Amino acid sequence: MLHILFHTPEIPGNTGNAIRLAACTGARLHLVEPLGFNFSDAHLRRAGLDYHDLAVMDVHPSMADAWQKLGAARVFAFTSHSKVRHTDVSYRDGDVLLFGRESTGLPEDVLHDPHVTERVRIPMLPGRRSLNLANSASIAMYEAWRQLGFPEGV
Repeated sequence: MLHILFHTPEIPGNTGNAIRLAACTGARLHLVEPLGFNFSDAHLRRAGLDYHDLAVMDVHPSMADAWQKLGAARVFAFTSHSKVRHTDVSYRDGDVLLFGRESTGLPEDVLHDPHVTERVRIPMLPGRRSLNLANSASIAMYEAWRQLGFPEGV
């Protein structure tokens, strides 16, 4: 099982879309608090639709708690500050795809945490700041899942 990890997400619709992504791919979604919304938010419910019951999700009070839960898994931190493309990675079952908050990305202490195996980027045209968080997670997740042969996918 692959893991998607959002560090302190702010926008409920992005997390709702990530819930749907996890449900459709069999990934486990991890959210690190503080969250910029609550789970009763209408935008979150609308984006996740009826997929909440199909997704496997954990909410962690801190990064330390998330690291403990994930154990020795390989962690790929997505950032625009890397030369390694997300497609240059050979993903394995159990890998973690780590993304930062919408407004600021991953903080330096998380990017350089010893749990992070590699910092990677999704290619974009020059002069663009970033992709939408849910879109970035989808791009990365589907590349990793493709490399694994889409297990259990039809």
